[in-house]
Amino acid sequence: MKLASAQKSDFPTPATQVQGSTLPILAGLSLPLLLASLGTSIANVALPTLAVTFQATFQQVQWVVLAYLLVNTCLVVSMGRLGDTIGRRRLLLVGLAVFTTASALCAVAPNLKWLIAARAMQGSGAAVMMALTLALVGEFLPKERTGSAMGLLGTMSAVGTALGPSLGGVFIAQFGWTSIFIIMVPMGILALVATQLFLPTVPLERSTKPKTFDYLGTMLMSATLAAYALAMTLGKGQFGLLNLSLLGASVAGAAIFVIYESNIDAPLIQLSAVRNGALRASLIANLIVATVVSATLVVGPFYLSQELHLDAIGIGLVMSVGPIVSIFSGVLAGRLVDRIGTAAMALVGLAVMTAGTLALALLPPIFEVPAYIAAITIIAPGYQLFQAANNTAVMLGVDSEDRGAISGLLSLSRNLGLITGASLMGAVYTFASSTGNGNVPDSAAGLRETFLLATMLMLVALLVAALARRKA
Repeated sequence: MKLASAQKSDFPTPATQVQGSTLPILAGLSLPLLLASLGTSIANVALPTLAVTFQATFQQVQWVVLAYLLVNTCLVVSMGRLGDTIGRRRLLLVGLAVFTTASALCAVAPNLKWLIAARAMQGSGAAVMMALTLALVGEFLPKERTGSAMGLLGTMSAVGTALGPSLGGVFIAQFGWTSIFIIMVPMGILALVATQLFLPTVPLERSTKPKTFDYLGTMLMSATLAAYALAMTLGKGQFGLLNLSLLGASVAGAAIFVIYESNIDAPLIQLSAVRNGALRASLIANLIVATVVSATLVVGPFYLSQELHLDAIGIGLVMSVGPIVSIFSGVLAGRLVDRIGTAAMALVGLAVMTAGTLALALLPPIFEVPAYIAAITIIAPGYQLFQAANNTAVMLGVDSEDRGAISGLLSLSRNLGLITGASLMGAVYTFASSTGNGNVPDSAAGLRETFLLATMLMLVALLVAALARRKA
């Protein structure tokens, strides 16, 4: 997939500067992504404890999770562009330092407001880490090994997601809620040291493009994304007037952003790149896939509890299947991408996920837990294969000096999909389940309707990807 023509640089390409084993470089890139994923998932398990500790409602303590996700979503593109401007390795070190400092501040929070503010700060550091790790793959590694690197990064992301709830539960039970943030301090320091030691220092490329940062564009995009994210998350599951107002504000903000970006010399996002059909198809497919994955995380626990009557331990074990399968399939997926190619493997990954969502819609009501596990076991490797192929195609096809911003767009589309999936698919499940008799929800109907919709969305993603491949 060709997204943009490469430009000649007066400096040697960084990939040619790497001699010998690339394992140290992969370690330097993997640890920040692992830490950012861990920061996303580890706090969820602490919410009941935090509600008791700070004598707060669920709606209040959920901002411990939302603050991290909102700030991360709003800043991920801007941090990618800032890395393009001042140097990606340098900014990655700053992001790690911010994340580690914020983790320490979370651990010593005397009240809930302090904790929420520190989590927002932590999310800003994670935005840097998520945006720049993918961009730095293309900067340090040869093209023929990019797929394997993307597969490894996907594995590390899955490890962080899977490790968060289990590690958090153990630490909270043994040492209290502060321990889940304390543990991220030495991990952050380790990632800082690894990044400093293992990632080579590379001079900024000379370019005819102005090396300035679009501050107003950043503020416009952040306000627009914040309005959208709040529209999707506020209201306790009900989409009311406030949600509609915020959604309208996000649409207006997006229009203003596009007009502004079209009329400045150094925009936050090169709109000409986004108008590229291949990149646009990759971002749309990435958003849809994240929406579907989010549905499995949100709907799954309710179905397993209400319909299959599993206890908390059983739900945790079943929900851990997807991340575990992802851990073992990520590196293999990357190698297949390197060997066979990005376009074909992206389509295969989407097709496998489509089969998995259809199985999840139809089989668990008949064969119960084994069928649920089997469906997730199909979805997880399909997701890893798509991610490795899609990320590789995008990062290989973009100009070197735009890698940070485009990597940020990939992370942004994923975050928006996670937010949309949690809201939209959760609402579909709730509505479909409400057809039950009395106060007993029809969870089987909720699962079926939710994942039939997910299957249709996956077919849309397949169509988008196939059409983009034909036009390439």
